[in-house]
Amino acid sequence: MYQKATLVGYIGNDAEMRFTPQGNPVSNFSVAVNSGWGDSKVTTWFRVTVWGKLAESLSQYLTKGKLVLVEGELKPDPETGNPRIWTNNDGIAKSSFEVTAREIRLLGGKIEGVSEKEPEANNELPF
Repeated sequence: MYQKATLVGYIGNDAEMRFTPQGNPVSNFSVAVNSGWGDSKVTTWFRVTVWGKLAESLSQYLTKGKLVLVEGELKPDPETGNPRIWTNNDGIAKSSFEVTAREIRLLGGKIEGVSEKEPEANNELPF
């Protein structure tokens, strides 16, 4: 069996590089993918995890506002097989789509005018 997800969107937060207790490099960041136009525009957020040498070599370049292409595998919630469901601080139910990246391509420079505060998952990005 095989699945592949392809995302093209803007990085929502700088990649966080860390190492597992076994010394394996891992980096995490979010990507906002917009679809539709005008009033029907919808932003979907994806949480991306990158492992190994790809995480080490790219994490310094994966900064907020950059346009990226991510190819990888969707990771469902292990308990339900669906997107991860969680509740935000306001008590509103949210969902999170998670992707383990196999390939990442930087598509453009950083977008100017991005605010320092990360937008909520249900809000649109300023670009």
